Amino acid sequence: MLEVRGLECVRGDHRLFTGLNFQLQSGELLRLRGSNGSGKTSLLRMLCGLLEPAEGEVLWKGTNIRVQRDEFNAELLYLGHSNGVKAELTGFENLRINNALCGRSLADDRLYDALAEIGLSGREDLHTQALSQGQKRRVALARLLLSDAALWILDEPFTALDVNAVAQLARLIEAHLQKGGMVVYTTHQEVEMRAGACREVNLDQ
Repeated sequence: MLEVRGLECVRGDHRLFTGLNFQLQSGELLRLRGSNGSGKTSLLRMLCGLLEPAEGEVLWKGTNIRVQRDEFNAELLYLGHSNGVKAELTGFENLRINNALCGRSLADDRLYDALAEIGLSGREDLHTQALSQGQKRRVALARLLLSDAALWILDEPFTALDVNAVAQLARLIEAHLQKGGMVVYTTHQEVEMRAGACREVNLDQ
């Protein structure tokens, strides 16, 4: 279970939100809403432990994430607004390095299969700088197919994707929820999710 207690975010002289509380259980989807500058990305980074809250705490299975960093990271997949791929490397090389950093050793065939499944068949060995924005996003999203993480935190995951890719990503999220996973995400697009209990937190309220 992911739990937020009394979370407050201050950036510069501005308090973006305060007294934020919510819980997320197995099989649940949480969408963050809010206007630009309301603190959605800051909140996602707090949930990952990448940004310290001004007040409050984030707990994973009842324990503050900062005292169980390795255990929490092993169950977390964070996909930020940036794709987080190196332009001078191929899609395959990006996945291989990412998996090594996560402490996983996957067969090359599995990495190629993930890239093909996400729609990059025939482009797996191209440098990502030669790919379109949508294709670069697909390289990042291929991480979802390879991860065993229980908690996915996704910042604008549908950005730059065409209609077919949006539908495919929605199916991946639904499948993750059906397996008991949890997802927190932001998006400016209205994408229907048919699986899991869907909840919302609006930072404008």
